[in-house]
Amino acid sequence: MDVSIHATALPHIDPEASLAFYRDALGFEVRNDVGQGTMRWITVGPAGQPDTSILLAPPAVDPGVTDEERRVISQMMAKGTYGWILLASKELDDTFGRVRDSGAEVIQEPTDQPYGIRDCAFRDPAGNLVRIQERR
Repeated sequence: MDVSIHATALPHIDPEASLAFYRDALGFEVRNDVGQGTMRWITVGPAGQPDTSILLAPPAVDPGVTDEERRVISQMMAKGTYGWILLASKELDDTFGRVRDSGAEVIQEPTDQPYGIRDCAFRDPAGNLVRIQERR
């Protein structure tokens, strides 16, 4: 069986702020941008990796989501406990500096972990945890 990861989705509250974070701070290319206002679905991904993407989407817009579920999702996003993603970099310290200098909220500065990686963490504009690691 040949299964790969094509895309993952993270919620956004402010599409322009999320777009700036992923495009400008992380250096991802914009692959698609549909919708208007806060109802935008934006696909971004690392340059040179066309088969791997992140879909930045409005939260809880699926028709089957109840008002109570929307309320819980909003609360979790406000706490930064709803969405997260793990990225990789071959130059973690440079990546950390670029993202930090963009004004992103730093959760963890680059740290050597006992399990063979060095990693750091940020929150994107919607509160999603973005952890970046480098193998050691």
